[in-house]
Amino acid sequence: MATQTSWASEAMAVNHTATFEIEDATSAKVPLESNELCGCGLPRIVGNSAALRRVLGLVRVVAPTDATVLINGETGTGKELIAEAIHKCSDRSNGPFVKVNCAAIPGGLLESELFGHERGAYTGAVNRVIGRFERANGGTLFLDEIGDLPLELQPKLLRVIQERRFERLGGAATIYTDVRVICATHRNLVEMVEERQFRADLFYRLSVFPIELPPLRERSGDIRLLVHHFTGDYAARVHKRITSISEEFMMVLTRHSWPGNVRELQNFIERSVILSTGSVLSASPPALTQTTQDGSKRSRASTTAPWNGRVRTPPHGHRCFDTLSVSFPI
Repeated sequence: MATQTSWASEAMAVNHTATFEIEDATSAKVPLESNELCGCGLPRIVGNSAALRRVLGLVRVVAPTDATVLINGETGTGKELIAEAIHKCSDRSNGPFVKVNCAAIPGGLLESELFGHERGAYTGAVNRVIGRFERANGGTLFLDEIGDLPLELQPKLLRVIQERRFERLGGAATIYTDVRVICATHRNLVEMVEERQFRADLFYRLSVFPIELPPLRERSGDIRLLVHHFTGDYAARVHKRITSISEEFMMVLTRHSWPGNVRELQNFIERSVILSTGSVLSASPPALTQTTQDGSKRSRASTTAPWNGRVRTPPHGHRCFDTLSVSFPI
């Protein structure tokens, strides 16, 4: 019989308060929720690794200040959660937390989105619109994917961060705002500055307090906790009773590199729960594919062959797990 991991037997206790104090417990039988950073409206941050603890330590230090924070990390590492945690643990927690994805808004509309516009500022502007900086007054403005901010808007952003004042598009009145700015990006801003794709003065102003989020492959000890968390979450959503996880299945997940980080793992577990038919989360091995140098993908494992619970170790010197993607057969 396959070894199974139950909800209570594997989780180690980590209790985070609103100030991110971490309490270690030796008992192995604890509720799943004790591994989450919860309370006081904080976002759920699951993990017990040293890398994550270092990040939360920086959050605890910078949260009470008004310093501008730049969060760096690969896609799917949880940059927005860290930004929200900083806001919730700050003196601005009762104020608004306003989010803007700079990559999702066309450059021609981003200025109006950030700073607002007056009626008649451009064709189609039939009403005055309040921008995100005004909406975030007294709170925090989170600028996600700041590396995608157009060059022509960067001087105006620099001014409002330094002087805390701006004008709406098409307006003459100066508006003062009290906003803390937190930025995030998956891009290398230092290289962008060297290539003159990002203003150096704005980079230095944004990176007053940088926080580097580790990819999931560098905090593999958190994968078990994340799997438990996501399994319980999605099982409740689809009204399935899953009481344990196959240890063989768990081993495959912990050995995968997860290039899409926590988001990829989350989506994978959601699909696994949907396909599950019993109380034990266990399935055929994921289909492992490797991206070749020409950009094509080739299968590393059959999705129909029997599985003995072992994962083939790559030859020494080969990093074949760096670009693997995982999916279940249907």
